[in-house]
Amino acid sequence: MNRYLLPLSVLGTAVGGAVLLRDYIAGGACPSKATIPGKTVIVTGANTGIGKQTALELARRGGNIILACRDMEKCEAAAKEIRGETLNHRVSAWHLDLASLKSIREFAAKIIEEEEQVHILVNNAAVMRCPHWTTKDGFEMQFGVNHLGHFLLTNLLLDKLKASAPSRIINLSSLAHVAGHIDFDDLNWEKRKYDTKAAYCQSKLAVILFTKELSRRLQGTGVTVNALHPGVARTELGRHTGMHSSAFSSFTLGPIFWLLVKSPQLAAQPSTYLAVAEELEGVSGKYFDGLKEKAPAPEAEDEEE
Repeated sequence: MNRYLLPLSVLGTAVGGAVLLRDYIAGGACPSKATIPGKTVIVTGANTGIGKQTALELARRGGNIILACRDMEKCEAAAKEIRGETLNHRVSAWHLDLASLKSIREFAAKIIEEEEQVHILVNNAAVMRCPHWTTKDGFEMQFGVNHLGHFLLTNLLLDKLKASAPSRIINLSSLAHVAGHIDFDDLNWEKRKYDTKAAYCQSKLAVILFTKELSRRLQGTGVTVNALHPGVARTELGRHTGMHSSAFSSFTLGPIFWLLVKSPQLAAQPSTYLAVAEELEGVSGKYFDGLKEKAPAPEAEDEEE
């Protein structure tokens, strides 16, 4: 029996060290213990992945959580699961299709009519590397959902957010914005050959540009807006990349992905931090890489852009 003790001890130490290293690389948990009892929170794309985990974290902290999703069956199931896990019964499922301006207007009108206040808006939903699809209004899908849909939603809810101040808007961008470029002559990829990666990067750069300009316009209102890169997470967002369909890539890159790719729970920590941290009261127009403020790409700071 003794001859197994050393190998087992070494193995245990190696596994434990690997887990600690992964957690360190992933950025760790939200350092703030702040609670948000009575505050109304909207999280888009909250039926799965980072959005669902963000909604769960904020429900644990006592918020009145509205899950805004396109697929109502999944949304209702997520809301039920979050209510059961947190024992917070103020978690509801609302329909919102960010690929439809009509749906966005209907959702916003319902919020304005039925909710007294909105304190936190988490613009989380996204599509990534999808084929050359268009929204119901004819916009290139990634730009339409990731940026334009949230742009319209945020602007329609601004008066409600101002009336509820202090309030916060959190926009999920991506590290991919550094490779982004806004082509103002062809935002919808009608003139060029469609590039799924470049289209995604453009949409995420637009999110930071929007954050910067909105912050400037909201000065003195008590409403803050910040953008963040949550990290690369194991979510359904990557379903169009083809990465999971290859047995070879799964086998060879599996250990690297295990180390570098976050769980949805860890990837939700930056959104949670920006939503609740007392030390971020009044902080606006910033870009966060995980839990740390960081300078975005130069094009994201271009005033003219």
